[in-house]
Amino acid sequence: MVKRFFADYLNFTRKERIGIITILMLLIIFLILPFFYSYFISQPKYDHQQFEKEIVSLNLKQQDSAGNYVKRNYEEDNYQNYNQPSEKNYYNKQPKGELFYFDPNTLSVDGWKKLGIREKTATSIQKYIAKGGRFYKPEDIAKIWGLHEDEVNRLTPYVRVEANTTANYNKYKTAETFKPYEKPKYSIASVNINDADTSAFIALPGIGNKLAARIIAFRDKLGGFYKVDQVAETYGLPDSTFQKIKDKLIISNSPVKKININKATVEELKIHPYIRYNIANAILQYRAQHGEFTAIDDLKKIMVITEEMYNKMAPYISIK
Repeated sequence: MVKRFFADYLNFTRKERIGIITILMLLIIFLILPFFYSYFISQPKYDHQQFEKEIVSLNLKQQDSAGNYVKRNYEEDNYQNYNQPSEKNYYNKQPKGELFYFDPNTLSVDGWKKLGIREKTATSIQKYIAKGGRFYKPEDIAKIWGLHEDEVNRLTPYVRVEANTTANYNKYKTAETFKPYEKPKYSIASVNINDADTSAFIALPGIGNKLAARIIAFRDKLGGFYKVDQVAETYGLPDSTFQKIKDKLIISNSPVKKININKATVEELKIHPYIRYNIANAILQYRAQHGEFTAIDDLKKIMVITEEMYNKMAPYISIK
């Protein structure tokens, strides 16, 4: 049984054996071939030393552009650098000058130069003083533009500010420090509610553009206000806001616009804020049944008109 298995599955012809051997040889060749690349293909060589030098040079340029140092020295074989300050910008290289007591408010350009200060800086100081600038204490010279820190430290012990200047400075400083703040007071003018425009209402506290426009629109529909409390009926006006502005509202003696109930139509009556459609229709029905009104009090005879309604609309009603 085993012999038959080997005979059926492991028995190869001559061509098959040659093919198998060829494939195995090709596999071995492809596996070994990468190890021989270096013998046939030349690899590029990189000079890491040159690369490191370029990095150092780039760092030098960055430092130079920042104005900190303008020269650096390094050895060709040693990349540990050391800094050499610029003689052009390094002010310690300049002569110190002569030291003497001086008042920076009165010292001339030549005096500053004698102290070892550059002429450009001395000229700037004179321009500052000419425009009204003053030094009130020795430490103030540190504010001079172009005066280096070591120069400030060197000159400060020799500064002698005139006593009058210091006294004026202390007086000014005290007045500025302890002067109490006075809150500005604004007085709001009274507003005539029958004549005022939107700007007059806006000047009142809590009244903006919309509320001012609504007050005027309500006034126009009424035909004018006959008392200040009517302003509170404006749509969207909070009672708290009305209470704030009430004392500033006044009313003129100008007459309000009245409606003749013996002549007016339903359309003319119903547009009034105090006379709705049902009231207007009731007035016309009463007039049709009983004839023209002879007195304004006749409105009380109409069932739908309450005492409150009558009191509100009466000032806007006429019979002639």
